[in-house]
Formats: sequence, C-alpha cells, structure tokens
Amino acid sequence: MKIAVVGTGYVGLVTGTCFAETGNQVTCIDIDQRKVEKLNNGIIPIYEPGLDVLFNRNTAEGRLKFTTNLAEGIEGAEVIFLALPTPPGEDGSADLKYILKVAGDLGQIMKEYAVIVDKSTVPVGTAEKVHEYISLAAQVEFDVVSNPEFLREGVAIEDFMKPDRVVIGTQSERAKAIMTKL
Repeated sequence: MKIAVVGTGYVGLVTGTCFAETGNQVTCIDIDQRKVEKLNNGIIPIYEPGLDVLFNRNTAEGRLKFTTNLAEGIEGAEVIFLALPTPPGEDGSADLKYILKVAGDLGQIMKEYAVIVDKSTVPVGTAEKVHEYISLAAQVEFDVVSNPEFLREGVAIEDFMKPDRVVIGTQSERAKAIMTKL
C-alpha cells in the first residue's frame, strides 16, 4: 500500500519507518528542508533503539522516502497520516494550527480518494475540523479517521510492530476496510 506521513518528528518518523518495514511504500513529508536533506542522507534526527536498522534497510530498498513537497508526497497515497505537533496553546488546549493548515492544503491538492488519519495527539472533535478544512477546496472524496498513537520512547518500534491495541475511529466502512488492511 502507498502511504504518506506528514511530519517527521518522533511519531511520524517511527510510524513511516515501521510501515515501510511491513512492506508498504512510504513517503514522509516535512516542511523543514534541512531535516529532509539529512534524512535523505541517512541522518536520523532522533534516537530510538532499532530505528536506524529499519530506516537504513527501508531507504536502501526504496520503500521509505522523504520530501518537502506535499503534493509529490501524497501522490497515489491511499492513506495520509497527519503526525504533526500540537503544542499547548495559551489556555493549555492543543494548538491545531499545523494540522488544520495541512488539512486546508490537502483539500487543494488531493487528486483521488484517500483516508486522512489524525495520528497526532488531538482533542475530541478534531476529525470533524480536519474534514471541514479539507472540504473547503476538495474536489474528490475522502474520509478522516482517528488513529491515536501509543508509542513509548525507548520501545516505540516494539509498541508499533506488536501493539496491545490499535484504535481506529471512523464511521466510514470504506475507510475502515482500508485501515484494517493496513
């Protein structure tokens, strides 16, 4: 399956690398040109035990790629993960500006159906907001799914590859089938 992961922080990089390890074609997208250049040169910006082995194997085998170009990164992707920062706002609530910015951008550039997955730590109701922002310009069908992460630093690879639970929040049978297959 072709997957895009928007955001190459801790969650995005581990998620993208592990999905590549399971045989998927993964493109990770980030706005930080310097970070993407480092990743393309084999330099991993975080430490997670075992990540380097999976990263090196999957980049060498062409299953894991990196770009700053959102349109290029999502091209042909059946599933697009949003693994973006949600820093606390002034009132302590999650600041969704990065997620909603990307959602708006996706609405303008999506060319075919995709499942958009909230992977970031977000409050209840975020999927509806993401759907709304994508809908402002989208010319294609799409579904938004919640799939919270339960990765613990130091054992994130094991948590991802052998999860004790996987939560998928959706009302769409089409999205459910795709996420179940993934």
